[in-house]
Amino acid sequence: MEMGTATPIAAYVVAVLGSTLGLLAAERARNANRTTRNWWIAVAAVSIGGLGIWGMHFTAMLGTWMGSNVSYDIPITLLSMVVAIVVVAIGLFIVRRYGVNGDTRFRLLAAGGVVTGLGVAAMHYTGMSAIVINADVSYNLAIVALSVVIAVVASTVALWFTRKVTGPLAVGGAALVMGVAVTGMHYTGMYAMTMAHDHSASIVVGNSQELITSLIIGGAGVSVVIIFLLALTSSDEETREESELLDRVMRRTSQR
Repeated sequence: MEMGTATPIAAYVVAVLGSTLGLLAAERARNANRTTRNWWIAVAAVSIGGLGIWGMHFTAMLGTWMGSNVSYDIPITLLSMVVAIVVVAIGLFIVRRYGVNGDTRFRLLAAGGVVTGLGVAAMHYTGMSAIVINADVSYNLAIVALSVVIAVVASTVALWFTRKVTGPLAVGGAALVMGVAVTGMHYTGMYAMTMAHDHSASIVVGNSQELITSLIIGGAGVSVVIIFLLALTSSDEETREESELLDRVMRRTSQR
């Protein structure tokens, strides 16, 4: 397999972008009331799972030359995206009660990390199973197990970030770390794969270009929507602060 240097960099950028948007949405969820909290968790799940993890995976895959034409089974590809979003959402809901004390808080974080990590690994290998290529694909089970461990650790760190990180600089730094963790899991999983090409088989008609175009348009569209949601809405905490400031101004005005 050949990847060059541009593809890993592009994949990392996608992972960081998705992580940044997800962390900003998770910050809104922490400060939201019960009515809007679940919506922000959903936005965070789409950002981290759909863009940061799934988008990174296929950005990396579509720039990787595997020695033969590659096609992708579209339903399985889309299934892997759903898996990524759902498992991140489950993890976020599990750790929503992270504010409790002691062992319960640790157990919630650990449970969320395990569930999400196993789901991320499932997304990766589901996405890999969508590949149609004239080759027999096998995996080194020890390296596969290592990739699963990395996914669990990365997911646990990511979920901790969603509960603790606040402010633009902290979010940016956390997103850079999450980008390393997510891409690290992906390329570890790729290293576990071995292909034995069958050059006598019929030629596979690739659909990579169409998938690349769809990914670019879809990912850009989702990113723009999430950015507008973050930019055009204020958190409930900001709304309360504005209301309190307005009340103070009104009281001072009335006292004069």
